[in-house]
Amino acid sequence: MVDQASLLTERVWQRYDRKQQLIRYAVLLVTAMVVYWAVRDIDIFWPWVWDAPNQISSLGARMWPPDPSRLAVITSALLETVHIATLATALTIFIALPVSYIAAQNTTPNRACLWLGRFILVASRSVNTIIWALLFVAVFGPGVLAGILAIVCRSVGFIGKLMGEAIEEIDRRPVEAMEATGASKAKVILYAIVPQVMPAFFAIVILRWDINIRESTVLGLVGAGGIGVILQGSIDTFAWPTVATILIAIILLVLIGEAITGLLRRKVL
Repeated sequence: MVDQASLLTERVWQRYDRKQQLIRYAVLLVTAMVVYWAVRDIDIFWPWVWDAPNQISSLGARMWPPDPSRLAVITSALLETVHIATLATALTIFIALPVSYIAAQNTTPNRACLWLGRFILVASRSVNTIIWALLFVAVFGPGVLAGILAIVCRSVGFIGKLMGEAIEEIDRRPVEAMEATGASKAKVILYAIVPQVMPAFFAIVILRWDINIRESTVLGLVGAGGIGVILQGSIDTFAWPTVATILIAIILLVLIGEAITGLLRRKVL
């Protein structure tokens, strides 16, 4: 059976015939029509769009210079944001790994577990973090707990899906060799599967932690803790210099997170 790689290497470039060209033009035409329909249907108030440069200039003038008087409070909120992302990532690992195991075709116990695992992953990825946060704020009230649970529910789908794909791509020979010796299921997982997926695991977790830091910065806009609480309060009170300070602090936090994740990738992977 010829694999896909050999088929790609054997393909020879040639011009599109008339039928293929017509199909391409039809796709482009349909795409342009859909874009035009979307722009017309969302009912944009164009005078506001044309006036946007003036509004941006006015807002920038009100935000400058930044106000550092609340820097201590902002720093404390940034640390809370990092704690939310870190705790949520740690909790996600304990949930996502079992889900990824049952969602992988080559390790799932049965079809029911397979579909259950994939349903959990799809449900997690289908709902945005802000929506999860709104739900948990309604259940647990405003605060850090709602933010942590919101990020956990969103991150399970991300880590679980990528880990499930990594499990499906493992070499089956070590697994079959251990099964042939009569090793228990736990030993097969520990010595034949885990070593093969550990590099992917570290890469996925580091990436998700970086994403969670960014998502944690906006959770406070819906009352789920972090720097977003102070940001929303400053916007509501028109304290634009404080808003500028918070935005600069968020940018610095993201840059530090990028540097840390880059260092971890070089040291761990």
